[in-house]
Amino acid sequence: MTEDFLSTKVKLFAGFDTVRLKELADGSGIEAFVPGERIAHAGDEVHFLGVVLEGEVLATIDDDSGPRELARFNPGDTFGEMALMSGENVLADLTAVSACKVMLIPLTLFRSHIMADAGAVQQISRTIGERFRLVMGDPAKAAAIARKEDMSALLELKGERPECVLVLNCGSSSLKWSIFDTARPQNDAHGQIERIGASGTRLVQHGPRCEVNRKLPLGGHPEAFAAMMEVLLDRGFGVISELSSITVVGHRVVHGGERFTGPTIIDGHVLEELDKLATLAPLHNPVNVAGIREALRLFPAVPQVAVFDTAFHATLPAHAFLYGLPSRYYETESIRRYGFHGSSHGHVVLAAAHFLKKHPRELKIVSCHLGSGASLCAIDHGRSVDTTMGFTPAEGLVMGTRCGDIDSGVLLHLQRGGLDAAQLDRLLNKESGLLGLSGISGDMREIEAAADLGDARALIAFKVFCYRVRKGIGALVAALGGIDVLVFTAGIGQGSAGVRGAAVQGLQCMGIHLDETRNRAATGKEVDRISTDSSAVQILVLPTDEERMIARESLKGLSRDYLVRASEACRTEPIPIEVSAHHIHLSKEHVEALFGPGHELTKHADLSQPGQYACKEQLAIVGPKGRIERVRVLGPARKTTQVEIAMTEQFKIGIQPPIRESGDIEGTPGCILEGPAGSVELDKGVICALRHIHMTPADALRYGVNDKASVRVRVDGDREMVFGDVRVRVDPKFALAMHIDTDEANAANLGNGARGFIDGIQREA
Repeated sequence: MTEDFLSTKVKLFAGFDTVRLKELADGSGIEAFVPGERIAHAGDEVHFLGVVLEGEVLATIDDDSGPRELARFNPGDTFGEMALMSGENVLADLTAVSACKVMLIPLTLFRSHIMADAGAVQQISRTIGERFRLVMGDPAKAAAIARKEDMSALLELKGERPECVLVLNCGSSSLKWSIFDTARPQNDAHGQIERIGASGTRLVQHGPRCEVNRKLPLGGHPEAFAAMMEVLLDRGFGVISELSSITVVGHRVVHGGERFTGPTIIDGHVLEELDKLATLAPLHNPVNVAGIREALRLFPAVPQVAVFDTAFHATLPAHAFLYGLPSRYYETESIRRYGFHGSSHGHVVLAAAHFLKKHPRELKIVSCHLGSGASLCAIDHGRSVDTTMGFTPAEGLVMGTRCGDIDSGVLLHLQRGGLDAAQLDRLLNKESGLLGLSGISGDMREIEAAADLGDARALIAFKVFCYRVRKGIGALVAALGGIDVLVFTAGIGQGSAGVRGAAVQGLQCMGIHLDETRNRAATGKEVDRISTDSSAVQILVLPTDEERMIARESLKGLSRDYLVRASEACRTEPIPIEVSAHHIHLSKEHVEALFGPGHELTKHADLSQPGQYACKEQLAIVGPKGRIERVRVLGPARKTTQVEIAMTEQFKIGIQPPIRESGDIEGTPGCILEGPAGSVELDKGVICALRHIHMTPADALRYGVNDKASVRVRVDGDREMVFGDVRVRVDPKFALAMHIDTDEANAANLGNGARGFIDGIQREA
């Protein structure tokens, strides 16, 4: 029996009782492989732990000389632990050497049965540590793995099991839907109903069999939902056979405020919180929530996930999201810049990285979502750091019917002239933008057609739109401190070569060089590169796919929610919080330049992380405005020099570094370091450290998180606080601790000895 083999041959299951072994065996699949057959390909997403029951499995990775052997697995061996821990895809090809039988334990059972067992967690931690040392101890293997990182799966929709995801976007007079079948992508479908509650209501659906286009009788949203389900279930041209075919429902919700910063499983409490957010987006959130309630009625037993337009921008720093209002308006009424179009900008990051075959954390991107609603976003290493929309979607660029940025004094002037709040709202959101400037339309296609015929107002509307985009791009390049990729997406961004050409004119000084022939040829139906071959900045046109991103986030939200709920450690095991003061890491070259030839760093005191220590050596940091004396050097010496300072110190020395993970210093500012034997001028290396948690693989398994995931951490006390965007860093050498900088600790009145609990997973690696 399989249970007997697991208990006697697999070290991982030593100590498991027969009940748990039977549950593992019953809930897992056993697959047979012939010699030479691939069990998994490098780059595949991992949703199982493999146990070799019979035969031999070979793990290889390609390098310049061909396949290189990493490891061999025999009966009783397990594989997949490192990928499950890190959240990365499979790094090696796994091939059957002989006839094999492999047990595939799904992720849910791995988390609920294996992760919950202390002995199993220790065994997995030892296994991961041994394999990590084996790989990293061989430079050729480590280099091959580094080259192998595959971006092809960034946009794939995969779960632990096949899923049929229904994505809903419920508007005040519209209902849009998409079906994503992860097992049979050819069955995907997209549809919408327009003019709900008015005459001329029409349903259109593009499905695998045919297109449906029909007029509907007058009705409200319940009738619209019924019409949607009718076409989805139709025996002739439908997409699903029965209601139970839908296994997940993902909802677009415009505003998540500061409470919702990632995909969220919907329950009664979440609905109550969403109702409270209605005042932040009165035109959008109430109808989004109404759609959720209708979907809950139709699919009461199906998990439903809210995906928020604002969530992608939860990483905005305070200096980017605060208005110049008295602070009480932010503290008591949550008035701040939130940003929107998050699903589209998030898709841009993944699609651009996939096309360029780079990891998102390697790129600085300006994303231009140009449609009837339009916004730009500055994305630094996968994180939104600035965007043009604000408290509502009305801020920023000129749009189809929205005014965009305007002097607040104009509104006061109009109010004194007799316009009330409702009239101002209509003016700014429905009667302005391209429509107001041209007097013709809010549709850029009609504006360009009229401009071609010499219409002066259409021409000025076109110029105003493009100028604002160009100015916005320049501002966001400045915010990023450079740019690698400029992306155009959405209706205008994909469809108008004229807008793209006008928007980048004059930006050659930033390394942005447009190839006019490529620009005219780009259709926006696939990813097109429209920059010249010599352009320092890649310019891409790519189709946005917000619905796919909502489906992707919904699937990930289900997984994250389960992991946190299943983890007893998240509820009961606190993470110690340590305050990280300013410090300097030095390369060996700079140690000698600052302290003299042959100098070795001298240990002053051990730090909490094994092998790291505070040194007796101290330096001065000098910036364009001032200096900081006696900054401690930390040892041992590193490959590159890095300086970590807090916000108040940034002001003191006159440097504004980005928030980055330790070691990620490309594109960062430099400074001067002064020591007793000389000085060093750095051209990069100054950062404000991203708040993070150090943990071992065993810790990661207990808490149900992966390396480089971003989590929320709750700190209990007289005033409960939640820290978001906390990066998880996993290494066998780490000791469990969360690090925040001095300014954050002072603002929160926290010191060493405070404790936090993982409250949720915002993003995976």
